[in-house]
Amino acid sequence: MAQTYGTCAALGVALIASAPVWAQETVITAHGISTFGELQLPADFSHLPYVNPEAPKGGEISIWAFGGFDSMNPYSVKGRAAGLSSAPYESILTGTADEIGAAYCLLCTTLEYPEDRAWVIFNLRPEVTFSDGTPLTAEDVMFTYETFLAKGLTDFRTVLATQVETVEVLDPHRIKFTFKEGVPYRDLPASMGGLPVISKAHYEANALDLEESTMTPMLGSGPYVPGRIDVGKSVAWVRNPDYWGADLPLNKGRSNFDTIRIEYYSDYDAAFEGFKAGNYTFRNEASSIKWATGFDFPEVANGQIIKAEIPDGSKASGQAFLFNLRREKFQDPRVREAIGLMFNYEWSNATLFYGLYARINSIWENTWLEATGTPTPAEAAILQPLVDEGLLPDTILTEEPVMAATSGERQLDRANLRRASALLDEAGWTVGSDGMRRNAAGQVLSVEMLNDSPSFDRIMNPYIENLKALGIDARLTRVDNAQMESRTRPPSYSFDMITGNARSSYISGSELKQFYGSDTADVSAFNIMGLKSPAVDRLIDVVMASESLDDLTVATHALDRVLRAERFWVPQWYKDAHTVAYYNMFEHPETLPPYALGELDFWWYNAEKAEALRAAGVLR
Repeated sequence: MAQTYGTCAALGVALIASAPVWAQETVITAHGISTFGELQLPADFSHLPYVNPEAPKGGEISIWAFGGFDSMNPYSVKGRAAGLSSAPYESILTGTADEIGAAYCLLCTTLEYPEDRAWVIFNLRPEVTFSDGTPLTAEDVMFTYETFLAKGLTDFRTVLATQVETVEVLDPHRIKFTFKEGVPYRDLPASMGGLPVISKAHYEANALDLEESTMTPMLGSGPYVPGRIDVGKSVAWVRNPDYWGADLPLNKGRSNFDTIRIEYYSDYDAAFEGFKAGNYTFRNEASSIKWATGFDFPEVANGQIIKAEIPDGSKASGQAFLFNLRREKFQDPRVREAIGLMFNYEWSNATLFYGLYARINSIWENTWLEATGTPTPAEAAILQPLVDEGLLPDTILTEEPVMAATSGERQLDRANLRRASALLDEAGWTVGSDGMRRNAAGQVLSVEMLNDSPSFDRIMNPYIENLKALGIDARLTRVDNAQMESRTRPPSYSFDMITGNARSSYISGSELKQFYGSDTADVSAFNIMGLKSPAVDRLIDVVMASESLDDLTVATHALDRVLRAERFWVPQWYKDAHTVAYYNMFEHPETLPPYALGELDFWWYNAEKAEALRAAGVLR
């Protein structure tokens, strides 16, 4: 529990002399910070409640990734960063997998902040070192902040520049962030504590550039450092035996593997065969057909490979077909609605997915933040001013939120085809003698679906067929992952529709401006749709200013309604379980946390079981 002190007790006489304005403030000194309410863990907690603090260290776990990589810089839109390339970097504060809205001191011992959170001081641990043994200081924190402000992702630094007034190094292990007046302070201490910290000396000595693709990793303080790298093919991360924080309560029972290896495959089927052959050892299965029919080989039957469904209580990913709203043809929401009507989820789930999935409807699917029913009076009070200003239709006040289209048992739902045809007729896209839809200028309505995953063809091709039945010139264009990156990142945005994610957080803040804000729509790596909505912008401000969990819930419900009404997506699906397969040499705590599987974090390696698998010739 956070403790409240007077200024003298919290900061000391010397600091009072240099900052007399604090004399009128109540300063909170704590081991962490919670957005709303109290922290679950006391200052003297011994370990996280969901880990095994006695878990053995050792061994290797290996996973697969799609495509390839040509960079070790995870903070640039240039190049494709290797998997887990942010693993070497720690932040001052860190969250847990069983608590929403909490951030605990990792690189710091305590943080200090006033009740209104208008500033924050982080008291850094003097024992923290980078992986080369050099000390991590407040100067490195300031350098990291300034580097991200100048060279971070454009959408990120655009938001960051509106939040922080000054950053001051008070001494080698104390740093203060003061926030700008007029911005919501609620999340800012945790946001600043969430920035990764890199070594200033290493960055400058190697002439690194945060904006550029590079195979020279920046230097961090985390438990893992780069190991063997085969560019584009595999990358390994090895546990640093001299990691400074191994004995912290936050870290007990974590970072248990000596090596985490990632093997890259350009084909989903080849990756599956690689798992069966023992080329990698842990697979989080994303293919429903593989899960239903592919695990009938002997190693599963005899228990040498474990196939398990583990409950997943986390928020759905927001996976969806996303429109590029920068395209003129998608400006009319009737066109987007019509295209959405032609995706038959029910048929896909029954025919292609073996009933494994549930439909996504909300940006906050599978959480209490999902809007349901007609707006409550509290939601209506938020929406009414936007209706009065003409930014929203008055139907938003009386209707239930937009739901994904439902379809019948046949691939082509005739009722939805008729509805979609009427919408396109209304929008001025009429059917010609050749069966193709054209506008008044004679332009054919065409939709290119960009795809870099061969395994997704079986899902997209029926959708393409349905769109063609509607009179749309629809086509599937296969690209490699490098082309996908270049065509969907700023400034290109060279696509019609892709599969992506409508992102969200449990307790949303300024990241919403990156995901959905107008100011970042043409520079964002997250607002891929290019959404620009004055109503959404206003509601983001309301969410950010919420001062209680109840207020935040109401504001998020209102925002969810408006985002769904924008129809920038055709929602896909999610499942409430992790479908995993792994060689029977990994173990995990009996009770896993609700918001993380944790296979690379707090699972561990059983050396005796691994040796038995090798003796049986199962492992390479």
